[in-house]
Amino acid sequence: MFSARMNVVEKVYEPVAEMVATEAEGFYRSGKMHCAEAVLASVRNAFVPGVSDDVVRLAAGFGGGSGSGCVCGAVAGGTMAFGLVLQGDKKATSALTRELHRWFKAEYGATCCKVLTANGKSRCLGLTANVAGKVAELLQQRK
Repeated sequence: MFSARMNVVEKVYEPVAEMVATEAEGFYRSGKMHCAEAVLASVRNAFVPGVSDDVVRLAAGFGGGSGSGCVCGAVAGGTMAFGLVLQGDKKATSALTRELHRWFKAEYGATCCKVLTANGKSRCLGLTANVAGKVAELLQQRK
C-alpha cells in the first residue's frame, strides 16, 4: 500500500495525498520545520494555498509533543490543518480529528511523542509524512 518509490512514506495515497506526504517529508527533512509545521504547511499548500505563512508559524510550539512530550506534533499539526481547511466547521473538524487519532494509534500504538521517540527521533520523518498524507486523504474523502 505505500509507494515503493518513496523511501519513507509507506502507503499509496491518492495523488494529492501522496504529494502532501512528500512535501511534508521534504519540509521536515530540510530541518527548517518540525513535524507540526511540516504537516500544517503541506496541507495548507494543497488545500488553501492563499493562506498566509503566518498560519504555519502558529504551529511553532507543537513540535516535540508541545514541549511536554505528550501529543505527537504531527498529529497536532494535522488537527490544526483540519480546522484551517474546514474553515471553522467544528463538527467536521472533531470527527476528522477523532479519525486521525484512531488511525494513528492503530498504526503506531500511541499518540504520545515521548512514547514514540523513546528510542530517538528516527521515526519522526516517516510519521510526519504519513500523517500529512492521511490528513489529505481524509479531507479528500470528505468532498
